[in-house]
Amino acid sequence: MPGSTAVVIGAGGLGHVAVQLPRALTPARVVALDVSEDKLRLAREVGAHEAMLSDAGAADAVRALTGGLGAEAVFDFVGAEPTVRTAGAVAAVEGEVAIVGIGGGALPVGFGSLPFEVSVHAPYWGSRSELVEVLALARAGAVSVHTETFSLDEAPPAYERLHTGRIDGRAVILPNG
Repeated sequence: MPGSTAVVIGAGGLGHVAVQLPRALTPARVVALDVSEDKLRLAREVGAHEAMLSDAGAADAVRALTGGLGAEAVFDFVGAEPTVRTAGAVAAVEGEVAIVGIGGGALPVGFGSLPFEVSVHAPYWGSRSELVEVLALARAGAVSVHTETFSLDEAPPAYERLHTGRIDGRAVILPNG
């Protein structure tokens, strides 16, 4: 809805795609949070209205940006303890939090833990019809995936770069170089 905010935590491999979806489907302001300036640059390139460091002040910065209300939709593509805490801290009353990343963090829920009526879920995969919709958005040019390609021989250093957060978008290993 107009005037709403969506926050994407972790603007790398999947997160940079997630930044594009609310831009293509809603009038929401999209805010990207990440610890890497390179990932924040990518988030801006693909359409984030705001891109901020995901640090101890991130929740306060998002709250200030939203006039104290918080974000109606929060997507955490990291899922580590600090990021799930940030996700809960930036959620608005009646907001939705999706913890997509599998970083081992847990978000306490219950009365007084989060703003009133916040829904929290941890999806593993979408439906087939959602996949068809995302592919249609990609075919229409509304969503693009930034990739770096590597040969099979380059796979070990590619995984090392992935592990250290130095991939621009998604890493793709091609068996025949």
